[in-house]
Amino acid sequence: MAKIRYYYNTETCKYEPIKASKRAVFMNIMGFLSVSIVLALGLIYLYRTNFTPIKESKLLAKNQDLQVEWNLLNDQLQRAYDHAEELEFKDDKIYRVILDTEPIPLTVREGGVGGHDKYEGLMEEDLEQSEMIVGTFQKMDKLKKKLYIQSKSYDQISSLLSEKEKMWASRPAIQPINNKELTRLHTTFGKRYHPILKQWKNHEGLDFTAPSGTPVYATGDGVVTSSYRSSTYGNVIFINHGYGYQTRYAHLTEYIVNQGEGVKRGQVIGYVGSTGRSQAPHLHYEVLFNYKPINPINFFQRDLSNDEYEKLIEISKQETIPLD
Repeated sequence: MAKIRYYYNTETCKYEPIKASKRAVFMNIMGFLSVSIVLALGLIYLYRTNFTPIKESKLLAKNQDLQVEWNLLNDQLQRAYDHAEELEFKDDKIYRVILDTEPIPLTVREGGVGGHDKYEGLMEEDLEQSEMIVGTFQKMDKLKKKLYIQSKSYDQISSLLSEKEKMWASRPAIQPINNKELTRLHTTFGKRYHPILKQWKNHEGLDFTAPSGTPVYATGDGVVTSSYRSSTYGNVIFINHGYGYQTRYAHLTEYIVNQGEGVKRGQVIGYVGSTGRSQAPHLHYEVLFNYKPINPINFFQRDLSNDEYEKLIEISKQETIPLD
C-alpha cells in the first residue's frame, strides 16, 4: 500500500493528504527518464569502449585469418617469381649459349602487363589494404607473362635442339677406319710430292694405311651423292652431310652403298683397297666445307681423348712416303 503523505492546513486546522499536481508528476517522470537515458548511454559507451561485440569479434578473427593466408600466398607467389627468374637465367645464359642463339631481349621479358587502370575496379572498392591487393595482382600478372614467354622460349629451344642434334649427328666427327692404336695415319693434309705424277701437289685429305678389306665407316649422317670407279680415286664414295659438309672415301677395294642412299655415322660403307692412283692399300679421306677441302684431322673429337688427339697431331707431323 502506497504511503500517504500529509500536510497541516492552517485554514482548516487539519492534516490533509498531499496531492501532487499533474505538472509535478510530469516533471518527476521526465527527470527519471532523463537520468535513466544518461545512465544507459554511459553504460553503452563503457561497454563499446572496453568490450567488442561478438559478431564484430568473429569478423575481426576471420579478417586476421585471411590476412595470414594472404601473406602465405604472397610468399608462395614470391618464390614462384624467383623460380621463374632462375629459369630465365638458365635459358639466356646456358641453353641459348650452348645452342649459339641470341637471348630473349629484356624488353620482351619485362614488357608491361597493363596500366594501373586495369585494377581500377579494385581501387574503387575502397578496400583497407587496396595497395597491397593491387600489388599482389600486378605481381601475379607479371608472373603469368614470364611463364608464358618462358614456355614459348622452351618451344623454340626444343626446335633448335632438334636441329642442332641433326647437325651434330651429320657433322663428320670420327676417324673413317678403326685406329685405336693411332698407328694408321700415314700422309697428312697439305702440299707433298706425288709419288706417281712426280710433282709437288696439294694433298687435300688424310691417308690411313690398313690391310685390304678393312671396313671403312661413314664419319657422319648423310646421303650418298655418288659411288663409282674413278681413274684417279679408284672406287670412291661421296657423302653429303648437309650444313655445308661433304666427305670423300677413295681407293676402296669395293663400296657397298649407292647414290641416294642414306647413311649413319659409324655405318660400314666400303672396304680399304688400292684402286686408282695408289701404291699400296690405304684409305684416302677428305672433308669439304662449302666445297673447299679442310684438314680432316680437326674432326676426330668424338672418338679421341685430348691426349690421343695431341698424339695424332704429333704423328701427322712426321715425314712419310706418299701413297697416292
